[in-house]
Amino acid sequence: MRVAILSRNSRLYSTKRLKEACLARGHEAKVLDTLSFSIEVEQGNPRLYYRAKKLRTYDAVIPRIGASITFFGTAVVRQFEQMGVYSINPSHGISVSRDKLRALQVLSRHRIGIPKTLFVRNTAEIIPGIERIGGVPVVVKLLEGTQGIGVILAESIKIAEAVIETLSGPAKMNVLLQQFVKESRGRDVRAFVVGDRVVAAMRRVAQSDDFRSNIHRGGSAEVIELDEVYRRTAIHAAQIMGLRVAGVDMLEGADGPVVMEINSSPGLEGIEQATGIDVAGSIVQLIEDEVLFPEVDIRQRLTLQRGYSVMEVPVSKDSELCGKTIAESGLRDRDAIVLTINRGGISIPNPRFDREILAGDTLLCFGKSLTLKSLAPPKKKRRRQKKLPTPAEASFEE
Repeated sequence: MRVAILSRNSRLYSTKRLKEACLARGHEAKVLDTLSFSIEVEQGNPRLYYRAKKLRTYDAVIPRIGASITFFGTAVVRQFEQMGVYSINPSHGISVSRDKLRALQVLSRHRIGIPKTLFVRNTAEIIPGIERIGGVPVVVKLLEGTQGIGVILAESIKIAEAVIETLSGPAKMNVLLQQFVKESRGRDVRAFVVGDRVVAAMRRVAQSDDFRSNIHRGGSAEVIELDEVYRRTAIHAAQIMGLRVAGVDMLEGADGPVVMEINSSPGLEGIEQATGIDVAGSIVQLIEDEVLFPEVDIRQRLTLQRGYSVMEVPVSKDSELCGKTIAESGLRDRDAIVLTINRGGISIPNPRFDREILAGDTLLCFGKSLTLKSLAPPKKKRRRQKKLPTPAEASFEE
């Protein structure tokens, strides 16, 4: 294979290791400066130019897109995708994960622990907002910050107000307020996800009294063996973002893992040195597997025939499917098949006919649209809030 590694600096540890891993497995690898591309958009003929020359053909691309060049970097990755080149992380996944607020909004729809988070622009909302997320201390975090930069622990409401007013005032920076997970103060867990598994994990411990555990801030790292809950959470979070390679940072909360951030360009130095695991080799191996079996948009491919579609069917304890095996469910007789069962963040592909369907499962099914619609749970009716009388109406009633 011919692999392009997008990086601003070929001397960075992660960039060098990825190139070494490609060469060690018999592939050709080239480090390309992301900002040296030009994108040419034309009907039916998307093209990329590198340093004024038309780019050669590549089989795969490994994006190492820094936060400061996210917009242009994801545009370059997107152009590679339009040209049919496999990207280990898609442009959309990079964009969503890089936006801290957007990533948390997406995660909030799923069964994944996240810190209570507040995003405000009106300073009058700061105090009531802090009270809603559990009071001080709170973490003030820049949306654009990386490697622990722009993360401040505010021990009092006055400090939180001052920091937010300073950052979002003339500087016009977007900031978040987050619940402080005190039981995990000064330490976190980094799980390195490659494909559908965690290939390495470490615990990062802050230096001295600093509550930030980033290695770039002087923190230390130690190898750990993740339990199944943390492992499933990391994999599920990366899949929700649409990332095949991700560094998932979690706090060890009292009620289990709390996902703080999902990094689409995680550094390799800290994790490889702490664990001794060839993470770069795992990434290249995933590329080999994916290029041989490229990703297919199953919804688009399977819905070409009129009257058939693909749908996710959540199974509740009251569902007609709950407690039955796939064979007993009668789905096949109704012209529907179960492609995958998602159970607790773990995907069970091509399940056997004797596999029991449990409450909490989500079935990915293909079949007749009418059959699939009949399996969909009824939408919950939203209770209409009682309209409060206006001051004029209230005085009239009195």
